[in-house]
Amino acid sequence: MELYDIIDTERKPLLKGWIRALLIIIPFFIFTAVFQAAGYLVLGLKDAKLITFVDTTILQIFSTIGTFLLVYLFTRFIDKKNFKSVGFQLKCHTLDIIEGFIVGALIMPVGLLILLTLNEVEFVNIDFNIYKILISIVLFVFVAFNEEIFMRGYVLNNFLQSMNKYLALILSSLIFSLIHFLNPNFGLMSFINIFLAGMLLGVSYIYTKNLWFPIALHFSWNFFQGTVFGFKVSGKSMYSIINHHPVENNLLNGGDFGFEGSIFCLIFTVVAFFVIRRCVMSKNI
Repeated sequence: MELYDIIDTERKPLLKGWIRALLIIIPFFIFTAVFQAAGYLVLGLKDAKLITFVDTTILQIFSTIGTFLLVYLFTRFIDKKNFKSVGFQLKCHTLDIIEGFIVGALIMPVGLLILLTLNEVEFVNIDFNIYKILISIVLFVFVAFNEEIFMRGYVLNNFLQSMNKYLALILSSLIFSLIHFLNPNFGLMSFINIFLAGMLLGVSYIYTKNLWFPIALHFSWNFFQGTVFGFKVSGKSMYSIINHHPVENNLLNGGDFGFEGSIFCLIFTVVAFFVIRRCVMSKNI
């Protein structure tokens, strides 16, 4: 990874960075609602209870298109910058993607193994369905792009232009956690863990301004958490290869919110944060 100055010296932005970061939040929800509604119309959906896994993936694609459009408009006309400045101005480094992928791939199996050893979760069965696995990959790729381009590429990016990088990281992570407030079974531990996940996803960005690592990590975290190892993803149930359920709901297993509501998630996220921070800092000395 390399340091990169994203500031465009040719044209002055209309507003200060922290104002731009806050200003985009409400439009984000509006664009999401509008493009989701468009997805419903295209799919001919009338009852949310009848939405299939494929429908959910297509709706996510519509949402992501809306997010790309919104961030493009803000970057082009409010920030007065090229769209690539959100974090795509650097070449797609394969190593960044591999490293981000590995982090999520390591955390989730260790978490499940510990919970099984402690008898906090009970194994049910294995359901290997290649079609659903492929759909899951598409879904989580679009989820990763959608949330990273908005939260790290625009919100964190603009906070960084107004304040200390760690304060910017904390504020953007707080917003990241709050936008999950309406997720099923969201609680205090869920809030803390998603906040820490935002810190984890953003720590490399504050040094590199490169989105490829957090996108890969976000995808890997969700895919291995939900599709492979059977945890709920931010409180939402979906297809999983390995199926299990909590013996009883508590802070060790995360209860109805899933692994992201557990103490172990907190521990692993904090450790991963400091490991990634040290690695990124050492590369940019």
